[in-house]
Amino acid sequence: MKEFSVRFDLSDSEFNTALRLVAGALCSLAEKDVDAAEDFKVCVTESALILKNCGFKTLNATFCAQDGVKAVLSGEGGTPADADNELSLALIGALMNGCSIDRSGDVIKSVTLEL
Repeated sequence: MKEFSVRFDLSDSEFNTALRLVAGALCSLAEKDVDAAEDFKVCVTESALILKNCGFKTLNATFCAQDGVKAVLSGEGGTPADADNELSLALIGALMNGCSIDRSGDVIKSVTLEL
């Protein structure tokens, strides 16, 4: 199994570039086509932004490339609260067939993406 985990401080905007690179590398290992990889990278970035908007301080992201590609992005720390993530959620819903959102009340705690 090819698995990779990263942890970022969401106040640092450089995390987006690193997340996209990790997501792209795993898509390459799983032999996904360029269009699917681009969609996956967009959804990973949007998921991180959702967690940042919800007030989390830190992002934990675990990627797995076995029988496809999977990313689990979760937030921790900070002061979690409900946030307007309608556009990001719509984009993820349009680009990903496999997506689940874990909520605690109105707060999104984690996003799981499967390609």
